Parts: sequence; structure tokens; C-alpha cells
Amino acid sequence: MTAPAASGPRVTDAVHRRRWVILGVLMLSLLIVVLDNSILNVAVKTISTPAPTGLGATQSELEWAINAYTLVFAGLLFSAGLLGDRLGRKKVLLGGLVMFGAGSALAAFSGSPGELIVFRAVMGLGAAFVMPATLAVLMNVFERDEQPKAIGIWAGGVGLAIAIGPITGGVLLDHFWWGSVFLVNVPIVLLAVGLMLWLVPDSRDPHPGRVDPVGVVLSVVGLVLLVYGIIRGGQLADFTDPVVLAAAGAGLAVLVAFVLFEKRSDHPSIDVGYFRNKVFSAAISVIALVFFALMGVTFFAVFYTQSVRGYSPFETGLLMLPLAAAQMIFAPRARLVVDRFGHKATTTGGMLVIAATLAAFATLEADTPIWILEVVFFLMGTGMAHIMTPTSVVIMQTLPREKAGSASALSNTFRQVGGALGIAVLGSVLSTAYRTSVQDDLTVLPAAARHSAGESIEATLAAAARLGPEGRALVTPANDAFLHAMHVTALSGAGVALVGAVVVALYLPGRTAAPAGEGRAAAARPSFSGENLSGQRRKEAP
Repeated sequence: MTAPAASGPRVTDAVHRRRWVILGVLMLSLLIVVLDNSILNVAVKTISTPAPTGLGATQSELEWAINAYTLVFAGLLFSAGLLGDRLGRKKVLLGGLVMFGAGSALAAFSGSPGELIVFRAVMGLGAAFVMPATLAVLMNVFERDEQPKAIGIWAGGVGLAIAIGPITGGVLLDHFWWGSVFLVNVPIVLLAVGLMLWLVPDSRDPHPGRVDPVGVVLSVVGLVLLVYGIIRGGQLADFTDPVVLAAAGAGLAVLVAFVLFEKRSDHPSIDVGYFRNKVFSAAISVIALVFFALMGVTFFAVFYTQSVRGYSPFETGLLMLPLAAAQMIFAPRARLVVDRFGHKATTTGGMLVIAATLAAFATLEADTPIWILEVVFFLMGTGMAHIMTPTSVVIMQTLPREKAGSASALSNTFRQVGGALGIAVLGSVLSTAYRTSVQDDLTVLPAAARHSAGESIEATLAAAARLGPEGRALVTPANDAFLHAMHVTALSGAGVALVGAVVVALYLPGRTAAPAGEGRAAAARPSFSGENLSGQRRKEAP
């Protein structure tokens, strides 16, 4: 782990000439994977409404619709990366795209929340083969000195998808039924597959590891049980319930068994030896913490803009534009900040910005000027850009080029696990705080309807609408209860971000001076494009 990673053989001249076009094709493939979640963010309110407008999904079902995708995605990422290393990244990428497209078509015509959850899991299965392959191919078509710039553009593609997703979703929901937010993936998949067959070269690891089916099963089962327990606790507003404790405890036990099995396996899904290096562990951890906080906040931000503020899905998409724009602007340039100030200062500053913007959500009220939310979103995107790019470079350049699929999969596994736990934990905090705050106002409802009506603001407003004119008295208490719950949840997310800031401040390397004798030319090179994790220069392979 601490040994320098070999840079691997140089790419061919033909591939080198079209490397930027190939990057564009890879970003198109990445776009649909990220776009799917960002589209779903603006559609959750519509899907929660009763048929025929939506599916009548409860808040817990909405969380599962998101997490079914995320958990399968996270649980299979590393095995998918190993398969790409073994079978060829292009083949695996094409297969993943086809499966993702098929799952999208099925999800579009779901007849119930249960069907939507199952088809979202199919989409997650396809996405697990797409995302690590895109970054692995990138690492194999760019030479080491251009990799930080390419990874920055790749990370900016995530911002582009975040921008396009909510706006596209808003337009579709204004003109078509909710299923159109999934069906739109199909033509993008077809275009990406055609360009992939034409332009992208294949690559593989000449010495790949074996697939680890036991590790895959243990990781997926452990994550599902843990997340189920957390979501169920939020739904019941009681984390001492026997079912909650049993599910969460079993999940933790299975995850412990997973780690122990991986340590003893000669072909582990995740080589836990990587984590002996504190810098590598810090980079991986901060990715998980960022997405833990971000996914939890974006989940409730949609309900704030639509349910409390009354904006349409399309308007909500436009409101999220600053978040994406900041990532698109700053992600490709973050490497320049790292060159000047070092990993530690750049990422710590980014985490502090994330913590401050999450805390800012605790100041938002029903009548707060909307431009304040826009500033918060822009600063949040700026903070993310200065975290994701440098940490991704650290992780990807730790392993040799032929292991790029494994490095990419490991990075994305922690990103998705962090996001899934963020939705589960912060979603449960939101649900518990909301129910506690609104329950005294639900006495106007029939006793049998009070529990379900207290699960979320949408459930309360739906119950109020069924009650008729008398139900109007519930609207203001529901809004107030949601704002209180949002404030509590935002501060919880800010606390997580502060933990991330401490981690990177302690363990990531600071600014590294150019080695003596290399002069100005060495100082001009990206300081993290040729260093190992200890800050020492790597010896490049011939």
C-alpha cells in the first residue's frame, strides 16, 4: 500500500489522439447514472401522491426507491470493478448500460411502489458496472500527467448531470406522467452504447483477481439489514423497537463478518490492507461523509421547495442549478488549488464550507428570500468540487493503472454507501423529528389515520385534503413541523461534515515542495500527479 504505484504502459498513439473524445463518451455514460438520482429527487413528491398522479408511496417507500438503487449499486461496485479488470472494461461498461436501460424502461411502467423498488434495484445492478468502468477507462487512456485534469473534468460531469437531472425531470413532470423521468434514460443509453462501440478501446488487468461471491452477498445483506433498521426506526419514531434493533444489529454483525472474511480471503472483494495507510483511509472516508451529508440534505430540500414553498418540479430543478453550476466551474480547476495550497488545506476548507452550508439550512423559514437558498446551493457545490477532485486523484493514483477498475470501484463503493446511509439516517432523523412535532396537531384526524399521517409532510397534507375544509387547519402546523425537522436534520448533517473536516485536517498531506534540483519545471507540474500518498515522488515506470 505504501509502495509507489507503477504508472503502467503508455497508451497507443491512436488512443492518445482521441482521448478527449473518449472522455466525452465516458461522461455521457456517467451522466445517465447520476442523472437518474437527480431526476428522482424532484419526482419524489409526485410519486408520493395517490394514483393516478403518482403511486401513493409513503416516505419510507420513497427512501427504499432511492436506496434499492444505491444499495445494489454499492454492494456490487467492487465485484463489478474486478470483472471489468478481468473481462475487459469496455465489455462490462456496455453490459451495464444495457441493463440500466432495461431497468429504466421497467421502472417507468411500475404499477406499485413495490415494483418501482424492484426495478430500481435492477437499475442499480446496471449502474454498478457502469461507474467504475468509466473511471478505469479514463485512467487507461490518459497519461499520468493529464490524469488530474481529466478526473477534474470527469467530476465536473457529475455537476452537469446534477444540473440536467432536476430541470429535465421538472419539464417531464409538467408535461408527462411520473414514469417519464425513468423512460428518458433509454435514448441516452442507446446513444452511449453506439458511441462506445465506435470510439472506446478495451483494456483489462493482465493479472486480475478472482470474483468474491461470498463477500458480495455479505456486503449486500449487511447493508440492506442496517439500512432497513434505520429507516424502520424513523418510520416508527422509535429506535428501541425490537424489529429495529434486530435488523440494525444483524446488519452490523453481518458487516463485521464481511470485514473478517475479507481479511482472511485470498481473493477479497475489498482488500482491507489498503486501509492501513491513514491518508488513503482519510480520502475514502471523506468521500463517504460528503455524500452522507449531501444525499440526506437533497432528500429534504425537495420537500422544502415544493411542499412548503410551493414551487413546481421544474422550478425546483432550476433552484438546484447553482449547486451543479459550481461543481461544473470549480471541479476541473480544483487541481490548481491543490497545487498552490496542498491536499490538506483544500479539502479541509471544502469540508468546512459544506458544514457551513448545511448549517445554513437551519436558518431557512417559509418566507426566507429564495436568493439565500441559491447562495447556499452555490457554496455547497463549490465545497464539493474542492473535495471530490483531489480525493479522487489520491485514490486513483494509489494503485497501478492495471488496477484502475478496483480503485474506481472502491471509491464509488464508499460514495454510494455514504449516500445510502445519509438518506437512511438523516431521512429517519427528519421523519422522527417531524412526527414528534406534528403529532399533537393530528387529533383532528380519525384515530386510525393519525399514525400514517404523521410519517411525512406529504402524508399529513394528503390526510388534510381528504378531511375537507376542516383539514385546512393542518397545513400551517405541518409546514412548521417540517421546518423544525429540517433544521434538526440539517444540523445533524453539518455535524457529520465537521467530523470529515477533522479527518482530512489530521491525515491528508499538506503542500509538498518541488524536489531540489527539479527547478521551476517541477514546481509547475501538478503536485499530486506524481506523488504517492506519503508526499514522496514516485518513480515512474519506463
